[in-house]
This record gives sequence, C-alpha cells and structure tokens, in this order.
Amino acid sequence: MDIGPVLSEWNAYALRRDLRARELDLDAMVRIAHTKIVVLTGLRRSGKSSVLMHLAKKLSTAGKKVAYVNVEDSRLRDFPSLLDAVIKWFGDDGYLLLDEVTVARDWTGWLARTHEMLKGSLRLIVSSSRRAFAFPSKELRGRVIEYELFPLSFREFLAFRGIGLEPTTSGRGRLERALDEYLQFGGFPEVVLSPDPTDKVSILNSYLRDIVGIDVAEVSGEGLSLVHTFGRYVLQSPYFSASKCLNFLKSTGYAIGKDKLLELERLTQDSYLFHFLPILSKSVKARHLYPRKAYSGDTGFHYATNGLTEPGRLYENAVFLEVRRSIMGTPSLHYWRDREGREVDLVVGKMGEATDAFQVTYEIADQRAFHRETEGLRRCARELHPKRVTLISRSGEEARDIPGVEVTEISLLDWLLRPKGSVSSD
Repeated sequence: MDIGPVLSEWNAYALRRDLRARELDLDAMVRIAHTKIVVLTGLRRSGKSSVLMHLAKKLSTAGKKVAYVNVEDSRLRDFPSLLDAVIKWFGDDGYLLLDEVTVARDWTGWLARTHEMLKGSLRLIVSSSRRAFAFPSKELRGRVIEYELFPLSFREFLAFRGIGLEPTTSGRGRLERALDEYLQFGGFPEVVLSPDPTDKVSILNSYLRDIVGIDVAEVSGEGLSLVHTFGRYVLQSPYFSASKCLNFLKSTGYAIGKDKLLELERLTQDSYLFHFLPILSKSVKARHLYPRKAYSGDTGFHYATNGLTEPGRLYENAVFLEVRRSIMGTPSLHYWRDREGREVDLVVGKMGEATDAFQVTYEIADQRAFHRETEGLRRCARELHPKRVTLISRSGEEARDIPGVEVTEISLLDWLLRPKGSVSSD
C-alpha cells in the first residue's frame, strides 16, 4: 500500500484550516524543536490536533518545510514501520508534526533513534492523549520537552466566543453569565462553539465515551460498562478512596480486584480524564492511606453525566485546572489537612517549600462561615509559609483580616482573568 496520498491529504487539510490561536508560545516550541523533541499532551479533544495544524500553517507561511501527519488515521494504524514510511515520504529535514504518535508501533525507539541521527536537521513536534512522556523511558530521557494542553481557559473561552472585557456594569454582567456557562459546559473548543445546550451535552457525552473506550477500557482490557461506572463514581465523589470505590463496584455486581481498580485510577489520570490530588504529608503511608481529591479534566463532564451544577464543586474544579495550566511539567500539587480536620483545598509546592495555598468556596455568607473557611488557611500558612495565600469565592469583594497571615481575597471571575503565569511552582 502506498500511504503517500493519505499523508499528502492530511497535510493539505492542515494547511488550509483557519484555526483560532491558543495560549501557547508556538515560537518557543519551534525554537526548542531545534534541539529537543517537543511533545504536546492533553485530554482527547482538547485541541492538540488544531494546535499542530495551526503550527504547520504558521511554519509553512514562513517558508519552512513542514508536514502534519495524523498517526491515528485508521488507514495508517496497521501499516508496518509507519514512522519510517513517513520519513521516506517527507525526507530528513524540516519540521515533522506527528499527531497521536504513541499509536504507532515502536514509537519510543523510533523517536529516540530519529532524534539521535537527524538532530539539527529534522525537527520533531508530536502529540499524545496519554501522559506517556511525563516519565519518559530511558531511551527518551533528556530528549523531550513536554507541553500540556487543557480545554480552554476562561480567557480563551471569552476569545473564542468574541466576548470582550468592558469596565461597565452591563459588561460585568455578561462576564458573569459567561462564567456560569463556562463552569456548566466546560472548555472543550467544539462544545464552546456549539450554540445549543442539548448539543453541548451530547458532544460531552460522546467525548467521555471515546476517552473511556479508547484510553482506558481498551488499554486496561476491562469492559466499557465497568469503566463507565467507575468514571461516574469518581465524578460524583469529591474524594476518591480505592477501598470505598471497590466496595461500591462489588455491590453493583462487578468482579474486580484492588490492583485492577488502581490501574483504572492510573489510566484515567494518564488520559487526563481525572486528576487525583494526594494529601500533603511527609509520610508515604499517609499519602497512600488518605483519600485523594478527585477533579475532572473538564468541568462540563459533571453536568453532562450527573446534571451537577453545584457551584462550590465546579469552582474548585475550575481553580484546580487553571493552576495546572499555569505550571509546566509535573507539578507538586496537594491538599492540606491538619489533625483536627481543617483543610486547604490546594497547595502548590512541597512540604516546607509551598509557593501558593488556595481556599475555594462559592459563597461566604457571614463572619462565622468566613472563620470556618479561613481557619484552615491560617494554620496551613503557619506551618508551610507559602509565598501567596488566596481565598477565592463568588464575590471576593470584602477585605477582611485574618490574624497572622496575609490573604488575597478575590472573586473567581477576576482570578480567572488575571495575567497568565500568576501561579508558579518555583
């Protein structure tokens, strides 16, 4: 089979697409590709293919030799030595953009060999819907730089919808309504651009089926029904306990052991469907015994599967995702809890080296509620000494003192609109 026409078809398609820009530094990616393999990872359907196509068009317009290849095309998936065939078709110099490269056979060895032999002439920029590059194999260590792409940030959501920032009361009202929609339906580009709420839910459910089927069930060898039930359980649970989940699944008739359950947890995290946040503790035993906080890869999954519009849960999920967007690489994120059960939702950094502490709540109704929400922050700040302590709520308007700690109180809307890069792990 001659795959040249298929490859040319995809490249022509990529170069004629008119795509919206994302909050990624494409120029930096191009520079890094001169010496490293650039890897774009993230949740399926979050826009990785569009980013690669946008980059291909940008490079082509600048007069560079470039090609985009969708490795996941069903006409290519079973082709023997596919990646070598791509090189024969494209050549050994220029920019080669390989979408979903981990689908190909021997992709790890091929990337390592090709980078070693053609470094300086062939620039490789690849993508994957799995976190296969977060902890690269021995062959690829020192060769890759990973960028993570999440569904649209709120800033990107506004840009995609053409909603401007207006310093007026009516402008503020439009932003607040846009935030409500963003939290309810999430940030997948296709969902954001779909005008009908019913269509949005249908698209979200189709995405969930694809992720569960391709990235979890197919890899684990478990049935779709079991994995779907596992996913719905996690979406309904602010905290994830493997033992409680195992008991639930067994009570509903599924025969599954704890090792397999932990594999499902890992695979859903590797596919960016869920993020499991451990407690901050010096004790390895405590980190494994305490339940993990569970966050969805997109807030829209909550409403699409459970009809959930609980604002406090959606607020916290949105803050978690925004912090993850702000930190390149593998971040050190935890939640904090003391012996009395006082808790802080999100801590960035390691024990004794925290940079940020976040407490997220929908509404602080009175001084009593304020004390409850901030007592954990006060105690956490005294123990970890973070550089920044932030309380995020619906209004965030009142300036209130917390003895012994400097706290920034801000609305979720204003926090999501702050300059990019306001959170760091250094």
